[in-house]
Amino acid sequence: MRRLSLRLRLALAGALAIVVALVIASIALTALFAAHVQRRAEAELSVQLDQVVAGLGRNADGTLELQNPPADPRFDQPLSGLYWQIVVEGALLRSRSLWDHVLPLPPDELPDGHVHIHILPDQADGSLLTLERSVTLPPSLGSERVRAAVALTTADLRQARADFLRDLVPYNVILAIALIVAGWVQLFFGLRPLAEVGKRVLAVRSGQQKRLGDDFPKEVLPLAIEVDALIDAREAELERARRRAGDLAHGFKTPLQALLGEADRLRKNDQNEAARAIEEIADAMRRHVDRELTRSRLAGGTTKGKATVAPVARNIVSVVRRTPDGSALDWQIAVPEDVCVALEANDLTEALGVLIENASRHATSLVTISAARRHEMVEIDVLDDGPGMAEDRIDEFRLRGMRADESGHGLGLAISTEIAQAVGGALKIENMSPGLRVTLQLPAAQREQP
Repeated sequence: MRRLSLRLRLALAGALAIVVALVIASIALTALFAAHVQRRAEAELSVQLDQVVAGLGRNADGTLELQNPPADPRFDQPLSGLYWQIVVEGALLRSRSLWDHVLPLPPDELPDGHVHIHILPDQADGSLLTLERSVTLPPSLGSERVRAAVALTTADLRQARADFLRDLVPYNVILAIALIVAGWVQLFFGLRPLAEVGKRVLAVRSGQQKRLGDDFPKEVLPLAIEVDALIDAREAELERARRRAGDLAHGFKTPLQALLGEADRLRKNDQNEAARAIEEIADAMRRHVDRELTRSRLAGGTTKGKATVAPVARNIVSVVRRTPDGSALDWQIAVPEDVCVALEANDLTEALGVLIENASRHATSLVTISAARRHEMVEIDVLDDGPGMAEDRIDEFRLRGMRADESGHGLGLAISTEIAQAVGGALKIENMSPGLRVTLQLPAAQREQP
């Protein structure tokens, strides 16, 4: 399942809830309107039924007839949808609108004067809303019992309900759009504190600020407090680790000095081979200690700073030139003086020094060092004209303990990679024709405002 943002999920859920609620409300309002229309129709039919009963009279020949029919002209229009009917003394009286049809009244017994409401079928395969009353006529009209009914086709009621729903839909659409937009606006402002938390976490990670702070709404404040507490705990743990690494490094200094003193004593006694072996062991131990101190700085997030690449590269080359490997090489430095990286000078020296030292050991005659700023990154290239690396092993040399020959200590490229990654950079290795190019990518230092 693809991940959706919290804002989008809430917006979609809110929009769906609004649409469902308005659909249900429309159905309920339409049903309510239909019930209201039917009650109005029943009230009108009741009045007309009263008029039908009140209009009964006898002719000169004594037959019963509707002498004063209701005034609604639809009673005189055939199949108009509005009808009246009277059953008396076995005779049937009906409106002209019924033409030759008869209302199919059910055979029920009605108390005198009571009204029954029926839904009856009509001749057009529809239905009729029918009001029926059984009345005993006064003695002047013969005291007979008559059964009178008035009916109205329900097609008009259905049409009124459909018209109401058609008129209601556009307003509901406008209301839905307004509510959805209002919900999105509410989500935008309501979730802004969470977006602010993300920005401050990024700022803490990049070193622009130390903590998230406590200026958040009370719903988000517990999260910010817990994140700050986690940062405090991590910093305390890293500080303890740095102190332990520093204590370990300082603890090695005295034995290393003793070993170097012993090597000097052996050299004075013409035991040069043994002195050289002890010096190599002491140098390896010193390099391990220095690199572990570098790792402790990386763990503590203290790599932020600003360093100019050109003087650092020149200083490293001046040292490597004094070594047997470096003295026999031609060194070319093409680094602009204004190229700076967001890294402490000591860490840049550590990361770049390893690359230059490796190049000096494997180059045949030439090592080229160049640098250029590309957008927000600085790329420092160290190119030698040596045999290069096996393609399937290039990535292995970034890992701890891997080396191209037995002369390395297997930590150099791993240290350079860790330093670069600690500030958002990377290390790239690429075979050339001939030689090997190692590119150290580091974030460019911010230019100072004038």
